[in-house]
Amino acid sequence: MASLSIRIDVGPGNRIGPGKVQLLEMIAEHGSISAAGRALGMSYRRAWMLIEAMNSGFGQPVVEPQIGGKAGGGARLSALGTDLVAHYRAIERAADRAAAPFLDRIVASERNADDEPPTASP
Repeated sequence: MASLSIRIDVGPGNRIGPGKVQLLEMIAEHGSISAAGRALGMSYRRAWMLIEAMNSGFGQPVVEPQIGGKAGGGARLSALGTDLVAHYRAIERAADRAAAPFLDRIVASERNADDEPPTASP
């Protein structure tokens, strides 16, 4: 099955796509940048750099530190971070619905091409 991968160019040097959205989702799930990075097979440094790029690009934090507690703190999504994930996933669902008939045709064309025997060259 064919699928779409959505990348949104928000502004110069500010892009959000499946990798950054997945990182934000993992931070929301795990409450930690390092745990989110580990879950995605990514170093803490790489995760932090992606978050900093988003913070800088949007001019406000997408992830906020969560101070203290028995576990020593962690991280959580800001309201902006939560909205980014929700809006991105909504755009993704809408694009998938809109593109489905065209993707089906592409897949059918590929299958038909696989069924045709190769032509001999002169």
